[in-house]
Amino acid sequence: MIHFFGDPSSTVYALACNTELSPETVKKLTWLFGNMPYLETASVDAFFIGPRAAMVTPWSTNATEITQNMGIGGITRIERYQRAQASDTDFDPMLFQKFSGLGQDLFEIAHEPEAVRDIHDIPAYNKEEGLALSDEEIHYLEELSQRLGRPLTDSEVFGFSQVNSEHCRHKIFNGTFIIDHREMPESLFKLIRKTSETHPNDIVSAYKDNVAFLKGPEVVQFAPGRPDIPDWYGEKPFSAVLSLKAETHNFPTTVEPFNGAATGSGGEIRDRLAGGKGALPLAGTAVYMTAYSRLEENRPWEQHVAERNWLYQTPMDILIKASNGASDFGNKFGQPLISGSVLTFEHQEAGRMLGYDKVIMLAGGIGYGKADQALKDTPKKGDRIIVLGGDNYRIGMGGAAVSSADTGEFSTAIELNAVQRSNPEMQKRAANAIRGLVESEENPVVSIHDHGAGGHLNCLSELVEETGGYIHLDKLPVGDPTLSAKELIGNESQERMGLVMHPRDMALLERISQRERAPLYDVGEVTGDRRFTFASPTETPMDLQLSDMFGSSPKTIMEDRTIEREYSEVTYQIEHFHEYLEQVLQLEAVACKDWLTNKVDRCVGGRVAKQQCTGPLQLPLNNCGVMALDFQGKEGIATSLGHSPVSALIDPEAGSRNSIAEALTNLVWAPLEKGLQSVSLSANWMWPCNNEGEDARLYQAVKAASDFAIALGINIPTGKDSLSMKQKYPDREVLAPGTVIISAAGHCNDIRGVVEPVFRKEGGPIYYMNLSGDTYKLGGSSFAQVQGKVGTEAPTVSDPEHFARAFDTLQECIREGRILAGHDVASGGLITTLLEACFATPGTGAEIDLSPVGEPDMIRLLFAENAGVVLQARDEKIENIFREKGISLYKIGSVTDQPELHLKNHRVSLELDVEALRDTWYKTSYLLDQKQTAGDLAGQRYHNYKQQPLSFSFPRKFRGKLPKIKTPSGSRPKAAILREKGSNSEREMAHAMYLAGFDVKDVHMTDLISGRETLEDIRFIGAVGGFSNSDVLGSAKGWAGAFKYNEKARQALRNFFSRPDTLSVGICNGCQLFMELDLIHPDHEDHGKMTYNDSRKHESSFTSVVIEKNHSVMLSNLEGSTLGVWISHGEGKFHLPYEASRYNIVATYGYDVYPANPNGSDYNTAMLCDDSGRHLVTMPHIERSIFPWNWAWYEPGREDAVSPWLQAFVNAREWIESHK
Repeated sequence: MIHFFGDPSSTVYALACNTELSPETVKKLTWLFGNMPYLETASVDAFFIGPRAAMVTPWSTNATEITQNMGIGGITRIERYQRAQASDTDFDPMLFQKFSGLGQDLFEIAHEPEAVRDIHDIPAYNKEEGLALSDEEIHYLEELSQRLGRPLTDSEVFGFSQVNSEHCRHKIFNGTFIIDHREMPESLFKLIRKTSETHPNDIVSAYKDNVAFLKGPEVVQFAPGRPDIPDWYGEKPFSAVLSLKAETHNFPTTVEPFNGAATGSGGEIRDRLAGGKGALPLAGTAVYMTAYSRLEENRPWEQHVAERNWLYQTPMDILIKASNGASDFGNKFGQPLISGSVLTFEHQEAGRMLGYDKVIMLAGGIGYGKADQALKDTPKKGDRIIVLGGDNYRIGMGGAAVSSADTGEFSTAIELNAVQRSNPEMQKRAANAIRGLVESEENPVVSIHDHGAGGHLNCLSELVEETGGYIHLDKLPVGDPTLSAKELIGNESQERMGLVMHPRDMALLERISQRERAPLYDVGEVTGDRRFTFASPTETPMDLQLSDMFGSSPKTIMEDRTIEREYSEVTYQIEHFHEYLEQVLQLEAVACKDWLTNKVDRCVGGRVAKQQCTGPLQLPLNNCGVMALDFQGKEGIATSLGHSPVSALIDPEAGSRNSIAEALTNLVWAPLEKGLQSVSLSANWMWPCNNEGEDARLYQAVKAASDFAIALGINIPTGKDSLSMKQKYPDREVLAPGTVIISAAGHCNDIRGVVEPVFRKEGGPIYYMNLSGDTYKLGGSSFAQVQGKVGTEAPTVSDPEHFARAFDTLQECIREGRILAGHDVASGGLITTLLEACFATPGTGAEIDLSPVGEPDMIRLLFAENAGVVLQARDEKIENIFREKGISLYKIGSVTDQPELHLKNHRVSLELDVEALRDTWYKTSYLLDQKQTAGDLAGQRYHNYKQQPLSFSFPRKFRGKLPKIKTPSGSRPKAAILREKGSNSEREMAHAMYLAGFDVKDVHMTDLISGRETLEDIRFIGAVGGFSNSDVLGSAKGWAGAFKYNEKARQALRNFFSRPDTLSVGICNGCQLFMELDLIHPDHEDHGKMTYNDSRKHESSFTSVVIEKNHSVMLSNLEGSTLGVWISHGEGKFHLPYEASRYNIVATYGYDVYPANPNGSDYNTAMLCDDSGRHLVTMPHIERSIFPWNWAWYEPGREDAVSPWLQAFVNAREWIESHK
């Protein structure tokens, strides 16, 4: 039966339950639904908008689990519906539908599971299902059927199409190219592989695993002793390997941007989890490329190509929804996103239309593993085959094959069916279980693989590719009982991992999984007979030799001819300089990316050493992202991005060189252990293959990337291809420009020495270096783009040896502290680089004389995108260093304390208003922010961002030194972190406690509910941040429900808070938990609550707080300080119903208006404590702001080991020691 709760005039919750609801159950559910009443009716007759009936949402999965954790049985599905009008059309039909009423048939799907079907006509079935099989593959399958003496089943044909799709098997990259009637000597894959064969450098594993592994340093693991019980944190050294990976999710993001980008991000994380015998993700990157956004009417550069009748979503919708999806996944999974890029492009010339109508969404990332776990073992007969993670739904059917075809080629039903659903909280649980195995003394994993394209078919078959396996169909998880066997084994439901384990190790994994609430399914066994079988007692949908499934697909032949395409030249007049500049600064590729960074977590984990934003104004300008490998503050991994697809239209070879050069001129500002030799690249190729001239261009581009990497002495050990980059409309085709996106990574051995693009007023001269070795050319530039041109000549990098020498010389100077600021020259050219270096600090400008460079044409010099760098040195001594290395370094000016940029080049002079141009540069971000931010807050951000510079006031007695802890571990005051499924901040909280002198225990809610942990010996608890239960039904509501309605957990917490010798801190989600449980002001009749930010979106920023006069144990002696601190939350607004004097407000935001106050809290509240001062709640993440390198901007010139925030935890320890 379906029951309803809520208000029919606004929101109704519908829940399916196979039992009647008792009065006690109704009471619990009323609380859970925010005191929404039970509607004693069989139907609700009005128009509503809600999820498509056939799609069980991740929201429902989490909400249903919350009810189970509250002791409510029998509920199978819960969905949420919003009241609508009959005429309403403002909803996304990919995800929602409009209902004329909500009745008892709401969740009914008129569909019976289909029986296993014999396929007698494979060509017809291929067309019917959109399997994208070639004629050669169909012929092969027909021969296989004859050889087996039986028709192939639907599962077998479908399975073959998935595991042998271009998406999974990279047939073009492994194929033979015949260009201009001449067979090329090497495949594309061999060209890429040659880089690693020539320069293996620090490669540990390449091309044969889910990720590339590079040799890393010796670092320190900080983890609980055992993952299967509540245990104490400790430190252990280990030898690390560094992981690098990038994936694209172009087709799903084109069709349904939120889930497409979210599952793209999630899939790439799973790739890093599946490296070796398991590895750990650290941080992500993202790139979005779409057609023009058309944010405003009559933007000149968008008038050159007519807008299309978009197939699924508008480019503006894609930019907003895709970035929301990628951000949401990372935020909820607990992975910071630390670097990214955007490009919008369209062009029409000579009868061809080019544009990113089929979008590019790249999700990349870095991570680490243990050197002794970097290589998988071979499964042996009798080993168990495991699925870890979520249920199967009719989602993503055929996604691998559909992703291998042009968008618009198949029916909408087929293409929509290939879109996945995103549940990051489920993936977090699976990841925690894997983390427990990786961090154990002995990792028992034999092999591990991610569930992605091709579902169980691809994942499980690749796990046993060398041995064979038998999968019990009836042991696979089933979220939708109407799934056929084919749908059960082929669907691409996300958030799952496949593992092979020895039977003796299963008990450990089961204990860990139960503790982490990670669903675990023992689905089969390794057979050793090289067959792959899915079977149940009643049917056998698949039973094939592995050799019949893999490796038998015909060799791909790519035959093409070279076409020399000519594009019109760029013309210009110096009198229009200001007009050109204002347009270039508003292109999405050049303009401010605050609309992206302000909603994505850039601090979670407490190991972010460098992310996008910098300077007192916290503008997204940084060159690269850097993550610490541990909490020791030295060793890390740096990453950056590069792409240049428009220059590749003119010259594919130049496009590849420029893309690599951009990634390297971004990465060079992080001190790398071995300089350029530390760097490895991922190359992701997005190309409209099988269109005349494009296959030849792809071959040129790949060969150029290979040759350039080899010439530089580096390698490309990983990458991906997506070679169907064409969108088909009823009346035309639009090809995406052939694109390579380069992700660079390397071992950064001084995470505190990273140079940022922020000119220092007190520093030395400004220098410019042209690393291209080429003359200044405007082809492929943003300048050409605003004029609707591509151009005739694109710059390239003509001398790799000079480039490499300059890179390593820069590295030497950075390591020696000779460089104060630095920025790459790329999108927008040299003028953009100079302006951006002035933007992040109010009142900053520069006097620039470009005459020494020797290019008389001011437009070319300022707008050409020749690879290069601008740097500010400490003094002029740097000149001799570069001169001795034979590298031209042009001294071009100095920094001033007036916000003006004075430019001179021979006889031409220009004066630019830095502050006005900063607003121009920010405008595009404001326009996009309007589409994602409630009310007029986007306008407030646009007005206030430059009026809220960070400034700090440190405590007078603060010395920045690590505390000296004399008490041995095991005898220190006892602390515990409390976490729930979906929590993601436990490590940084635990480490802050540990560093302050506590013994720290890891406690999961399952430990409290089961009685494994009682908190009786614990004096200090920290409820951690994250998204417990994905925060469905309200922030921390599910977590609070687990305390309220589980006797052992409730009693443990009640006993703890009733003791007078205890302290607690709740941070972010933990703050929301303690406020929901009314623990801060239990005497109030009307309790304060945490509610949605005024912006109605996730807010992420590095802001400041003022520590007010207070009696908090943790913060009273920091009174009067103004400190920088991270915030990252969606429901961080303190709603406080009484006057301010009724609350113990410990800290307020440094400015009382948005965005410095990110949530609109009453009384500008950032932190509260109870009347005793012993219990503190804070939305700002003080635990992620412990080290100076955690801060996105720190007091220049200070050399502190820790920030003042550690004192809060030291205060807690000292209070406990004095209250024994």
